[in-house]
Amino acid sequence: MPLASIPSPSQGVWYLGFVPIRAYALCFIVAIGFGIWLSERRWRARGGERGAIGDIAMPAVIFGLIGGRLYHVAVDWQTYFGPRAIKEPYQALFVWEGGLGIWGAVALGGVGVWLACRRRGLPLGAVADTIAPGIAFGQAIARWGNWFNQELYGSPTTLPWGLEIDQAHGGQPGMLYHPTFLYESLWDVALGFALILAGRRLKLTHGRLFALYVAGYTTGRFWIEGLRIDPVGGVDHAVTLLGLRINQWTSIVLFAGALVFLWANRHKENEPAMEPSR
Repeated sequence: MPLASIPSPSQGVWYLGFVPIRAYALCFIVAIGFGIWLSERRWRARGGERGAIGDIAMPAVIFGLIGGRLYHVAVDWQTYFGPRAIKEPYQALFVWEGGLGIWGAVALGGVGVWLACRRRGLPLGAVADTIAPGIAFGQAIARWGNWFNQELYGSPTTLPWGLEIDQAHGGQPGMLYHPTFLYESLWDVALGFALILAGRRLKLTHGRLFALYVAGYTTGRFWIEGLRIDPVGGVDHAVTLLGLRINQWTSIVLFAGALVFLWANRHKENEPAMEPSR
């Protein structure tokens, strides 16, 4: 056993009386709160209306949770359906047990943002650029919920920051694993700062900063996903296609889409101060 390692928490749920307090949920609540706070500050700095981001956040979070869960269940369907399922089908609705797919959350969360922007008469591209760093930082915070759940870990390693995983979550005695949850968290923090800097230096507008977020996140997610060996819901290893996990294929497609968007909108002029268009 290496001299140093990262221990995993012995539990991720505490009880206040009969009410369960789940670390996974707490991490997501903090992530959402921080993302809204940062995005509101950025929106006000652009001349936007006070409170607009908070109003947009409610439908975005609701739609995002639904989309994230749908993506998770679609990719990890064998956890809930089929002969090897270890959970009942109705437990696919138990979002508090963990399991949210980021791209489902971004896709349907984006629908919520679009609806809120239409209602308030706000430009969608400007809002997307404003919230992009907040999403990255929020993801960095939310990934620590996976640490409490002992999920999102990679192949065995002897590095001093190897992660301890107990047998109930697929680990082997005396073996350490790449802490891929930590790699992604650090990548997201770096991405968040890079987006803020790029927004200031390059003046990326009209949705281009959000496209840069997509390109940056998918780049990190691709190689981090390639390290993962954690079983899907304790059923099996993740579904692969041509040797790549489904999330890696999703990253490739979205990365290409982001580059196409950036190229197609490379000559867009800067936006004026943000005011409702109604």
